[in-house]
Amino acid sequence: MFRSATTRKRRDFLRTGIVAAAGSMLGLKVTKGGVGAPAIKSKTLRPVAISSGNGLAATEKAMEIVFNGGDCLDAAVAGVKIQEDDPEDTSVGYGGLPNERGVVQLDASVMHGPTHRAGAVGALENIRYASEVAKIIMERTKRVFLVGKGALEFARMYGFKEENLLTEQARSLWQYWIENRSKFDDYMTPTESLDDIPEQLRYFIDTGGTINLNVLDTHGNLGGCTTTSGLAFKIPGRIGDSPIIGAGLYVDNEFGAAGSTGLGEVNIQTCASFLVVEEMGRGKTPTDACMAVCQRIVERTKVGYLWRDGRPAFNVNFYAINKRGEFGCASILSGSQYAVHDEDGARHMDAAYLYERG
Repeated sequence: MFRSATTRKRRDFLRTGIVAAAGSMLGLKVTKGGVGAPAIKSKTLRPVAISSGNGLAATEKAMEIVFNGGDCLDAAVAGVKIQEDDPEDTSVGYGGLPNERGVVQLDASVMHGPTHRAGAVGALENIRYASEVAKIIMERTKRVFLVGKGALEFARMYGFKEENLLTEQARSLWQYWIENRSKFDDYMTPTESLDDIPEQLRYFIDTGGTINLNVLDTHGNLGGCTTTSGLAFKIPGRIGDSPIIGAGLYVDNEFGAAGSTGLGEVNIQTCASFLVVEEMGRGKTPTDACMAVCQRIVERTKVGYLWRDGRPAFNVNFYAINKRGEFGCASILSGSQYAVHDEDGARHMDAAYLYERG
């Protein structure tokens, strides 16, 4: 039915008034346990960006866009592109560590809270901005996830330029791995223990990285992006959690947004980021929701990623924002930091955790 401009303005005014009234009912709230959000300082929703530790500049870029009235997902993608461009970040985009054959394969996903739409790309070669390709999949197709050769052809169709993503630094690290590798790679036997891995190769067990960035904009909308070059020296074609909606990223505009970095396989097996958002929907603070899912992962992990004494030999980090602008992060192992930008500016903070390293 046709509505006049006056009717639309009145409807928009009423909607704004309802939102404002709801905001005025929010009291001060402090997160429980670990490192979470500070108390809410205003009666209105406040914009915030939260990211993995390598995303401080990304959160600043995202909030620059948000404070100028930009969309949450546009802000998230613009932020992560900083790391996709950075050859010193060996876990993302250009300069990312290659698979076991020396080929860089990128994964990424995006999700937009207001439309509840998503886009993802996996095992993408020769295209630097996997995050942008994922966003175009979301915006210009009825599909969600493209991989491999098809993803590359799609990117070419939309004007992305192919380039060699393997930097000299990444190539030399891959060469070192090839020269020093043993049976301890992505393959395993049922009785294999991580305790037997030579010390010089243990670095590659917990070669985390990836960047996840979640944003709450000034309109009260949530968006997120996760992008990565994946596990160092992985089996060609391996896809982790980063491009899988519900595992490495999930956004629900009613409850919150969450994403992850770390060992992707355990997140896939637990639908981890979806669970973080669900826990926030049940009333948990962002930090408590992240901690609960870390605990769930540890309880469910039985084979392949444990020391002989049963302790986890891997790390997973979760980053979350709820609809009110509270944020939090938690990890399985100690020592992780995350980046956040809100009304108090950009800064690093320590993540809550389950276990001390070592």
